[in-house]
Amino acid sequence: MPSFDNTEIAFKGKSDRDLLWSYRLFRLIGKPWFVSTGSMLTKVAMVLHLPIKGLIKKTIFRQFCGGETISECNKRITDLSAYGIGTILDYSVEGKIGEEGLNQTRDEIIATIKRAKEDKSIPFTVFKSTGLARMELLEKVNCSKTALTEEEETEFDRFFDRVDSICKAACEADVPVFIDAEDSWIQDGIDRIAEIMMRQYNRKKAIVFTTVQMYRHDRLAFLKDQYYLAIEEPYFLGVKLVRGAYMEKERERAKEKGYPSPIQKDKSSTDVDFNLALDFMMGHLDTFYVCCGTHNEESTAYLLSLMNKYKIDRADKRVFAAQLLGMSDHITYNLAHNGYNVAKYVPYGPVKEVIPYLLRRAQENTSVAGQTGRELNLIIQEKERRRLYPVKYA
Repeated sequence: MPSFDNTEIAFKGKSDRDLLWSYRLFRLIGKPWFVSTGSMLTKVAMVLHLPIKGLIKKTIFRQFCGGETISECNKRITDLSAYGIGTILDYSVEGKIGEEGLNQTRDEIIATIKRAKEDKSIPFTVFKSTGLARMELLEKVNCSKTALTEEEETEFDRFFDRVDSICKAACEADVPVFIDAEDSWIQDGIDRIAEIMMRQYNRKKAIVFTTVQMYRHDRLAFLKDQYYLAIEEPYFLGVKLVRGAYMEKERERAKEKGYPSPIQKDKSSTDVDFNLALDFMMGHLDTFYVCCGTHNEESTAYLLSLMNKYKIDRADKRVFAAQLLGMSDHITYNLAHNGYNVAKYVPYGPVKEVIPYLLRRAQENTSVAGQTGRELNLIIQEKERRRLYPVKYA
């Protein structure tokens, strides 16, 4: 089993200069006051149309994004591929409104599928339903008891057609696509659509993947229900397993609206269900295709132990791990070095339009217990190792 403490492998793709740059950035975003103030000032600057694009592109954008366009991501794709790491192109533009904007997002996602078709180092593509429909519509669709108006029915049909066109393009290109998870108050509707798409396009292999967030206390039961539906038809069940984020947001809304919180009572309960879900899927790999999306070393090690337990080859394409670009290189690079299937989410899009994504990454690194400290400590270890054993890093 690989050691995630091997910093020589983890940072092999970084020059001394790049390593120093990452060190300085993580020191900054490790300070809650800096992230809070910086986020507020960035939002103000956006409202006032101040020229901050250059500053953002040279700092946080550089760490967490691949470029502003697909072609600008080419260097990242090539660099990751050199170390056996796949790329998941993630068009991270948010807040598009109007039919033209929503159709533009659909077309961009299909463009990532076409790019992936010609490059084996791009094993998956991904989209968010909130990039293809109004949030208000998704909220109303989520409640199956709430009738849509005739106009909303037509709007929903257009949303469904966008999702279907993406999944159809993925099937024709033989490129799997993830349907990302969203807030709990719109997730049920998305789950229903994901199920329809899997029934249609996953007859020969998993092309469409749903995303299951284990910080919800009902998701283990949901996952098993999905399995029994899949074996009944049958079709293959693609699942990206994640813990989830924004517990506070979910709990606050539940309290405000007066319904039971959908979130686990604590992190340990999330961890238990995450591992139980992994074990269940790995034990039924005749039906499941699995992408384990985690920055947690213990969960990754558990995945590898399950592969050993169930005698699953480390190169089996039904099992992947994935992390975000700019985070947890000690997991990604060590997995790839040891022959496991692993990929990085590589967000891209115009700088101003991906700022909401970037602010969440900065806030996540500050709020997730130990995340920034772990990243910093590993960088410091590698800096010290290079000082003691000087070898030129390009």
